[in-house]
Amino acid sequence: MKQDHSAGHNHKKEEGAQAPEADKAKESLITIPREEYDRLLGESARNGEYQDKYLRLQADFENARKRLEKQYQDFSKYANEGIILELLNILDDLERAAQLAENKGANLDTFLKGVEMILAHLYEMLKEHGLKPVEVVDKPFDPATSEALMQVEADVPEHTVIEELQKGYY
Repeated sequence: MKQDHSAGHNHKKEEGAQAPEADKAKESLITIPREEYDRLLGESARNGEYQDKYLRLQADFENARKRLEKQYQDFSKYANEGIILELLNILDDLERAAQLAENKGANLDTFLKGVEMILAHLYEMLKEHGLKPVEVVDKPFDPATSEALMQVEADVPEHTVIEELQKGYY
């Protein structure tokens, strides 16, 4: 019978070994009313929906950012194409005028008239694209549009611009 007793005793040790684990399992269980459980399940589902919406919005935002970046690159690449084509026409006119002068096929008056026509064409093209010269000669000096390089005595009102050394544009 000693054997039976020791076998029973071993059985109690095994039960004792499992008892703390069972106690831990009981400690982690929480009992809440069914309504509270259902409410928490609903909130968990809504949180999942919100997270999904957030991730979709984040992906949409990233796609929009990439699309705008590509549009900006394309715009930058092609924005000046029209102006460059117009400048090429003016460049062709200047090359023809230079060739004519090299061949001495035109007198100075004809050459000067050709250059003036090319300048007029260039000014008109720039005007069409929104560029206009700053008019300063015979007007009061404005430090926002001009830079004074020298001051001279003249029979004009004080602080009047009498000469333009380099043209400015708006």
